[in-house]
Amino acid sequence: MADTTKPARPKGWGVLAAALSSRKSASMLGFGFSCGLPFALLIGTMNAWLGDAKIDLATIGVLSWIGLASAFKFLWSPLVDRFKLPVLERIGRRKSWILLCQIVLALGFAGLALTDPAQSIGRFAIFAVFAAFGWATQDIAVDAWRIDVADETTPVELLSPIYQFGYRVASIVGGAFALFLATLMSWPAVFALMAAMFIPLLAVTLTAPDTPRAVMQDGDAEEAHDVSPRTRLLALAVVGICWAWAIVTIAWFMIAMLAPAVPGTPHPSAADFLKIYGAWIVVATVLVPLGVAALINRARRHGAANSAKLPGAADHLYRALINPLVELTGRLGWGVLVVMGFILTYQLCFNIWSSFAYPFYLNEMHYSKDEVAFASKIFGIFMTILGVSVAGVLFARIGRFATIMIGAALPILGNFIYADLADGAPGIDLVSHTLRLDALGGMLGADERMVRLLMTIAFENVSTGIAGACFVAYVSSIVSKRFAAVQYALLSSLTFLIGSLARGVAGEMFDSLGYAVVFRYTALIGLSAILFVALEWWRASAVNGQREAGDTGSAA
Repeated sequence: MADTTKPARPKGWGVLAAALSSRKSASMLGFGFSCGLPFALLIGTMNAWLGDAKIDLATIGVLSWIGLASAFKFLWSPLVDRFKLPVLERIGRRKSWILLCQIVLALGFAGLALTDPAQSIGRFAIFAVFAAFGWATQDIAVDAWRIDVADETTPVELLSPIYQFGYRVASIVGGAFALFLATLMSWPAVFALMAAMFIPLLAVTLTAPDTPRAVMQDGDAEEAHDVSPRTRLLALAVVGICWAWAIVTIAWFMIAMLAPAVPGTPHPSAADFLKIYGAWIVVATVLVPLGVAALINRARRHGAANSAKLPGAADHLYRALINPLVELTGRLGWGVLVVMGFILTYQLCFNIWSSFAYPFYLNEMHYSKDEVAFASKIFGIFMTILGVSVAGVLFARIGRFATIMIGAALPILGNFIYADLADGAPGIDLVSHTLRLDALGGMLGADERMVRLLMTIAFENVSTGIAGACFVAYVSSIVSKRFAAVQYALLSSLTFLIGSLARGVAGEMFDSLGYAVVFRYTALIGLSAILFVALEWWRASAVNGQREAGDTGSAA
């Protein structure tokens, strides 16, 4: 009899040993590093450079909207899945896209290195957007590669932690190491070195295994063809127009915000933009597509089936982008509104201000780059890993939704701790002295200021580690196995939407009100997440109760 026992999942340094045991796992380690490096540089380290260049916080907030590339990446995921790149296709179905994205990222970071943000913030933003699209597209290709190459010898359960290991190492390199280098050399030199790091990663991509392109990619998913082609085309057009409008509107404002000021013309305001367009962007990207999906479900129930396909790429786009929404709304019903509220708000109070962490540490609190590098990107990463581990224990001990509720509440308290740090840390000092953490820090060579920073980051990263693990577990439980890839990409991307949009307003508020006040405001905003967790807990409990009652009735 064949041995069907799955390989044990590695832990700790065993992950690294497993990564070196085969070409697939070693390639996964390199791909994890390749995905983590642009995230660390674009979402964190770049803002430290902008802060040093005396770029105002409102502009930093708007520039952080490049993270929306990850929020909308599901829109071009069908292109990555289907389109054969000329010439590059011969090296592999997934590798061709990964290689192209690594070249784009290297060029993007090289462009940043050659641009002075203080003199040409518009050109700097263009290179940042260029790199952001390369980062988001690489994520699509790497996720697909991981699913494709997994087998019994190298299962996804092994490849996923190896990917995370590479990702975390890249976070240290692109965060702590880059900040340390910035104390020894100029920021352009740092980003030039980061761009050069993609050269050996190209070799990893070229030597990685790949899977052949399937002869038939459409599969047997014909359920999208049970409404008329005209209805499907109309649905695709409505959703496509809404998504396109949202992207163009955001891009237009970013360009206007980052363009040189015209004498006599008021500079665009992120607060005014969100006041006018913010709600409409959410309607266009979330509510309208869900409404279209609900109407299609209704048409399916009351109309005649029609198996005719749409012409050309429209058929694939419909099944790739619309059909997963149709399945989700059909399965959850009105509960999908609660689910969307949960997803949009769960990590909101952290996502709003995360892009301003480096300017806060360096410019407001006057910590040095090496202090921030150690506290945020070395000590902080270990605290995040601790938070993820705590979440696993809590899931086993107190259950899923109780843990999710804790994950929603702790970041709110974390924001109040940051507000206390901004006010001089009277509360932090009291706790530090009561628990004798100041004495422990002194024994380890940390002064009072450093102890304050370490305590703040410790609580914040443990709490966001718990919240992040809860979010992944929740979204994974909501998606359908049949549409897991698209639904997960879509739902997880939405968490960037509100946070990224709100950062523009947060930047203006930090400038006008100060850090402490805004930290408290964002903490109060986080209360919306607790409300949606409570509603979803109630909804899920009601659904499970109905299911159990049905099972009992069937057994009787």
